[in-house]
Amino acid sequence: MSSSQISESEQEQLIEKLEVFKIKGKDKQGRKILRIVGKFFPARMVSVDVLRKFLEERIFPRLGKKKPFSVVYLHSGVQRSENFPGISALRAIYEAIPIGVRENLEAVYFVHPGLQSRLFLATFGRFLFTGGDVDFVVVCGSLYGKLRYVSRLDYLWEHVRRNEIEIPEFVFDHDEDLEHRPMMDYGLESDHPRVYGPPAVDSPVSMYSMRCIS
Repeated sequence: MSSSQISESEQEQLIEKLEVFKIKGKDKQGRKILRIVGKFFPARMVSVDVLRKFLEERIFPRLGKKKPFSVVYLHSGVQRSENFPGISALRAIYEAIPIGVRENLEAVYFVHPGLQSRLFLATFGRFLFTGGDVDFVVVCGSLYGKLRYVSRLDYLWEHVRRNEIEIPEFVFDHDEDLEHRPMMDYGLESDHPRVYGPPAVDSPVSMYSMRCIS
């Protein structure tokens, strides 16, 4: 199913239901946290215009004006064919972010980046986060410099309080796999998804259960 097969309102409802974006808690610097779960993003079912509208109406206003915030992006389990909207879409979404919101963003914690995503950002990151005029380039360059790769959840807890953010169960599982197979970080081992048993009856989202540790 593609974005052309469901209405815009249904696409917005889908983003809301999947909790791709969630503002909750604060990091150790007292900043609001915008959590983004890459695996939850239905790239094939949501158009760029709908995503921009959703962010502009439901996410950016809740971040507040002149209030610093941080982003925790969970890349665990992301599949390019299912969750990646494309380079041009990423740039369009980025350019739609109000300047004030960009300036208030102080840190981006990229959890479980993997080799491919590191290479992608090293190659296209400055293209995505730079523009035509000098002021824009300065702002975007500083944003690119706020990116922090976090290879393990233990390192995330150095910056974010554990009981302030909800982490999906599969992220913990992926973290455990990396502990036992560290070469996965460098793309030298196969990174097949963990096999889950069949979900319980009437619980279609059991594989996305949350675990919040105190």
